[in-house]
Amino acid sequence: MEHIIRILIADDHTVYRWGLRTLLDSEPDMEVVGEAATGKEVVQRFTELGPDVVLMDIQMPGMNGIEATRRIRDANQEVGVVMLTMHEDDDSVFSAMRAGARGYVLKGAHPSEILKVVRAVAEGEAHFGPEIARRLTTFFSIPRPPSPGEAFSELTSREREILDLIAQGHTNAKIARHLFVSPKTVRNHISHIFTKLQIADRTQAILRAREAGLGQDAAS
Repeated sequence: MEHIIRILIADDHTVYRWGLRTLLDSEPDMEVVGEAATGKEVVQRFTELGPDVVLMDIQMPGMNGIEATRRIRDANQEVGVVMLTMHEDDDSVFSAMRAGARGYVLKGAHPSEILKVVRAVAEGEAHFGPEIARRLTTFFSIPRPPSPGEAFSELTSREREILDLIAQGHTNAKIARHLFVSPKTVRNHISHIFTKLQIADRTQAILRAREAGLGQDAAS
């Protein structure tokens, strides 16, 4: 017997949900088991219904689709979440991916594309519509320097803050005044920074920091 893909639809537009249900229920291997109009509701309905796939709009009242996806994936790593949205900007795409979505397709996509993504995600694959795939390819093909957080993930947020101030040319005393801490505390942080980054002096610290994009504000 063919496996039926059980689907939960989350979108705050009633007419759009009706259109999706009509499309999906017309397929012999798919069944819409429920609908939700808000992020909070979809999390609750997911717990009650245990669908295989959730079609999730990003923009919904209250809790948005990104946060709802994160909560659903925290509860069940097996479920496939497909983001179905008008948004194709990089921030939306990567926020959805970080939250655990395995599919992303635009609302204006052809119905056959939506069905293809749902089936792929139900099989445990990751599948993004052609428009999104092109954006991902372009994003990853453009060389770009790592962000400060990525470049210095071994540092604490306070250490990165101090490294940024060093790169701006501030002295230890000025950093201490700026952060409302003692000069000794600043020296201890700097010692930890040098050890973690395996650098010997302040000049090397400034070079490493500026290569990664820190120190952009001019010292005052």
